[in-house]
Amino acid sequence: MPSLLSAVPLLALFSAVAHAVHPVIVEGQDFVNTKTNQRLMIVGVDYQIGGESGYKPATRQDPLTDGTVCLRDAAVLQRLGVNTIRVYNLDPTANHDDCASIFNAAGIYMVLDVNSPFESIHRLDPKPSYTTAYLTRIFSMVEAFKNYPNTLAFFSGNELINDVDTAEANPPYIRAVTRDLKQYIAKNSDRPIPVGYSMADVREVLKDTWTYVQCDLNGDDSASDFFGLNSYSWCGDASIKTAGYDVLADMFKNSTIPVFFSEYGCNEVKPRKFTEVAALYSKEMTAMSGGLVYEYSQEANEFGLVDVADDKITLREDFDNLQTQYNALDLSLIQATNASATSLKAPKCAKSLIESDKFNAEFKLPAAPSGVSDLIKNGVPNAVQGKLVEVKETNVASAVYASNNNKLENLSLKVLADDATNVPGGDKTSEGTGNAAQASGKPKSDGSRLTGSLAALTAVFAIMLTLL
Repeated sequence: MPSLLSAVPLLALFSAVAHAVHPVIVEGQDFVNTKTNQRLMIVGVDYQIGGESGYKPATRQDPLTDGTVCLRDAAVLQRLGVNTIRVYNLDPTANHDDCASIFNAAGIYMVLDVNSPFESIHRLDPKPSYTTAYLTRIFSMVEAFKNYPNTLAFFSGNELINDVDTAEANPPYIRAVTRDLKQYIAKNSDRPIPVGYSMADVREVLKDTWTYVQCDLNGDDSASDFFGLNSYSWCGDASIKTAGYDVLADMFKNSTIPVFFSEYGCNEVKPRKFTEVAALYSKEMTAMSGGLVYEYSQEANEFGLVDVADDKITLREDFDNLQTQYNALDLSLIQATNASATSLKAPKCAKSLIESDKFNAEFKLPAAPSGVSDLIKNGVPNAVQGKLVEVKETNVASAVYASNNNKLENLSLKVLADDATNVPGGDKTSEGTGNAAQASGKPKSDGSRLTGSLAALTAVFAIMLTLL
C-alpha cells in the first residue's frame, strides 16, 4: 500500500502545472523561456498607477495589492498585446498574491524595482544609504516575489547615474547592490532570478556604464545579468538614424547580456504614434530585447496610455496607436533566439575599458555592511513570501471606455494555458473586435487553468484515500 510520502512527486507535478508562464533565464543576449526555449522579447508597459503617490507603505498599498484593479488592467493590457510590465514602487510586507496570479494567468511577466522613493541608494551621497536596513528591505522584495513564476527580473537600481557628475561615486554601489541581491537569490530562492540595472540615457557615460556593469570582476557576483535603458530619443516621425537607434544597435551588438528599453515613448509630439516600435523589433535592432513603454496610466507628466478616474478608465489615442504598432510585429522574428551571441564572453574589468576620465574606473566595491552575510545565509526572518492563488474571477466589473467613448462590454481576462505567454493578437480594442488575447501557447477551452489543476489535484487525493 503506497504511503502519503510516496505521492509527493505526483503532487509536486500537479503543483507545477499551475503555472501559466514559465520562469525566464539569461542566455547570452537573450531572455529565454525555461520550458519552451523561445526567446522572450519584452513587449511591455511600465505600470505604476498614481505614480509615487500610489505607493502607501503605511497602509500596505501599492500597484499590486488590489486584485480588482489588477484584473481590470491585466485584461486591458492583455488586449493591448503586452507580455511584461515593470512596477517601480512596491511594499515587500504587503500581500501581492491576487495581482501576481492575475498577471500570471494573463501570460504577463513582471520586472520589479527593489527600491522605493524612501528606500534606495542616494545618488548624491551613496555611502550613508548603503546600510543593513536598506539591504534587508531589498532582500524582503526577493522573498515577496521569488515564488511567482512570472517574476522575470529585479532592477537593483534606477538612474543612480543621471548625469556626468553622478558617474564618479555611484558605479561601485550599483555593482555592490547587484552582488548582494544575486548572492541572496542564490542562497534563498529555488530558481535563479536575473538582476540588472536601469540606466538614464546620458550619452556621455552610457557606454561606460554598460561596460562597467557587465564586465567580469574576478568572477564575483556583481556583474549585471541585463541592462535597461530609459530612452526618449525617438520623438514623432523620427528614424533609426535621427533617433540614434543605429548608434545603440552598433554599441550593443556585442553585448554579453540582454539589453532593452526599460522606458521609452517620447511625448514631445502628441498623440504619440509609436513609430519606434517597428524599428525596435526590426532585424536591425535584434541585439536588443525589446522594451517597456512609459507608461500605463496618465499622470502629471502626461505619458499615459489610459486615463484613470476612480473605478473608470478610458483608453487614450496613444493606446490605439501603440496597439496598431504591436499588431504589425513579426512574432517569429522576435521569438527567435540569437545563437551566435551566447558564445560572447564578458571582458575582464579594467580601467582601460572606461573611456571617460569622469567615470569611476577603480572597480573597488564597498564591502557589505555588518550582519548582511548572516541575512544572506539564513534569510530575512519573518519575511512575507508570496504564492500563486486561484484566479476565481475573470469578468471585469469596472467601467472601461474606448478612446471613442464607447463602453467596452463583457471585458474579461482570458486565462492562458500552461507554457503560454501573451503576445499581440490583432485586437482592435477601440472597435471592440478581435480576440481578447493571443499567446505563444493554446488557451484552455475551459477558461480556467488554475481551477482545472485544482480539480485534478482533488482527484489525486481521492485516489490516494482509496489506497490507504
